[in-house]
Amino acid sequence: MLINLGRLLMLMIWGFLLFNLIQPFPKPLKYFLDIVLFFMVVMHALQLTLLKATLTKDEAKPRAAFQERVFLFGVFEMVAWQKQQRAQRPAGRGR
Repeated sequence: MLINLGRLLMLMIWGFLLFNLIQPFPKPLKYFLDIVLFFMVVMHALQLTLLKATLTKDEAKPRAAFQERVFLFGVFEMVAWQKQQRAQRPAGRGR
């Protein structure tokens, strides 16, 4: 429930930042939002890169749709993925 609320919040933030590109806000706010958008793209791309780098060779490569969701939703998608991985793990293995 809270993960879906976080995803919705992230979509609203992306929409707000992209709206600034289409219909710019007044000058000081426009530049601030441009910097925030750049920072968010870099951080989400870094998160996706780190996810790919931490997967072992025997693990399947993430699908393109999953990679897009990680880039779009960031940490909220990673938490959902981690919960799914824990649920799929056999009892007694791992933590």
